[in-house]
Amino acid sequence: MHIWHKLNYAWYQRSLKRQIDLIASGLGLLFLSPVIGIVAVSVRLTLGRPVLFRQARAGLVGRSFTMFKFRTMAEIRDSTGTILPDDQRITWIGSVLRATSLDELPELWNVLRGDMSLVGPRPLLVEYLPHYSTEQRRRHCVRPGVTGLAQINGRNRTTWTDRLAWDVYYVDNYGLLLDCRIVVRTLATFWRSDGGIAVAKTLGKFTATAKALSDEKSGCGGSSPVTTDQRQ
Repeated sequence: MHIWHKLNYAWYQRSLKRQIDLIASGLGLLFLSPVIGIVAVSVRLTLGRPVLFRQARAGLVGRSFTMFKFRTMAEIRDSTGTILPDDQRITWIGSVLRATSLDELPELWNVLRGDMSLVGPRPLLVEYLPHYSTEQRRRHCVRPGVTGLAQINGRNRTTWTDRLAWDVYYVDNYGLLLDCRIVVRTLATFWRSDGGIAVAKTLGKFTATAKALSDEKSGCGGSSPVTTDQRQ
């Protein structure tokens, strides 16, 4: 039991998790390259350039990084030049990619680079950082993941309070066994749609009011979240 406990928690958290991320993301990019190529060509033919969607997200200890996904929406604007809502810009290929999560394949590159992990709290927008409570901010004590507890427990069909609570629970309990369970459940529901943009629109943006903690430590052994890097 002592050896298993060390493997499942201490060794895994210290080094094994990152080693698995490197191997799995590298092999994933290699063996899924035909699929990635087909999706890239499909996006290029239907949406044009750029093929990839880039956005600043908050990562480990709140530091900003550029997350990559395949584009799923067209750049359509109204007569005043204002970009239309997401549900009016989503294309048929975008709907397919989102329903199957194929739009997230480029995130394997983020995992390989060390921005993300295969499993962890999903990376959210940098603009949400000032709104977290002290407890919710702890979700940034680990690398964000391609999938996580919130994704297998409702995803966009849950509330922000529940999603962030799942994230904090993961930070306090993650280990080899829990990560394996999350991956298995993710693969089991891979082709099941979460409701797409319609449900995400109902969830809305995270705007909970919380005292800004600009001068407070992040609680993860690092400095306050870095939000200055907004590069796309």
